[in-house]
Amino acid sequence: MKNRLIQIGALLLIIIIAIGVGMLIATNFMNGEGEDKRGNEKVVEKPMIGFSIDSMVIERWHRDVDIVKAKGEEMGFDVEVVNAYEDGDKQVDQIRSLIKEGADALLILPHDKDQLSAVVEEARRQGIIVIAYDRLIANANVDAYVSFDNMAVGEVLAQGILDEVPSGNYVVINGAPSDNNSTMIQEGFYNILQPQIDQGMIKVVHELWAEDWREDYAYNAVRRLMEDGVEVDAIICANDLLAEGAISALSEYGLAGEIPVVGQDANISACQRIVEGKQLMTVYKPLKNLAEGSVELIYSLLQDESMIESDSINDGSYDVPYVKFQVIPVNIDNMRETIIKDFFHNEEDVYRGDQ
Repeated sequence: MKNRLIQIGALLLIIIIAIGVGMLIATNFMNGEGEDKRGNEKVVEKPMIGFSIDSMVIERWHRDVDIVKAKGEEMGFDVEVVNAYEDGDKQVDQIRSLIKEGADALLILPHDKDQLSAVVEEARRQGIIVIAYDRLIANANVDAYVSFDNMAVGEVLAQGILDEVPSGNYVVINGAPSDNNSTMIQEGFYNILQPQIDQGMIKVVHELWAEDWREDYAYNAVRRLMEDGVEVDAIICANDLLAEGAISALSEYGLAGEIPVVGQDANISACQRIVEGKQLMTVYKPLKNLAEGSVELIYSLLQDESMIESDSINDGSYDVPYVKFQVIPVNIDNMRETIIKDFFHNEEDVYRGDQ
């Protein structure tokens, strides 16, 4: 009988130990720790950055995504990218999904600056870091707005075309009214142009805003001006896609290269037009600085480190930190020293083999 009790006790002890080991394994599995079947140590689950993109229509956003993903992986993040396809409601739904999936930080390139304040508040209530990427989100009190100096973009473009055409009739084609950058760029335009307008040196004969940055707004506007016989001496566009639309219309009248046009983003097609003499200049924004800087900022904020030195900008209700990167004017004279040197585009692609 005594031996029987000893056997039962030993069996119970084995069961208790087995249960304890099982619970430990389960706990480690939930925490992403322990070992896999081959005895290899499992990697702790990576913190997640949810990158919400307005769309991939504009060429440069592909580059931004690639750089953010590469830098994020290098710094130990899992980067989840979602594309809203220029649909504000879809973007809100996608951001909510990222919140539910356990995002530690959100990097948001907004489609509509006025549509995201509520979902940003939801994220921040859960302790999620929210960064407005390259476009400000209105009335949202994000942790930071990270972008280039957009007012400087407008100033650089206006100064570049003013140096070429110091007097005459100007056409101004602004970006999307839903994008706060468009307003900042326009302000930059007029910081430079207004004194010349006041002196009667420049007359803005037509100005418009392009919904969703669509080039057909620029094309149709310039084509109508040509049809109506309006004298145009210079066209200032808020980006290279709009410049492409304007130049397409000028080409139909044999005026591509005759009427100077400027834009920004340094798209490959814009750089090609510049070396071919069809576009006067563009503005180069080193995307690596912005994209990598955003990931580094998220890392610092998740580590509870101090915000890097920044300006501030009012989003309509709050003053938020504005981490600002500088821009570079590019024309035919410095194409190789900027775009080519930085490997932003290949020389053979820009010059199309004709070097």
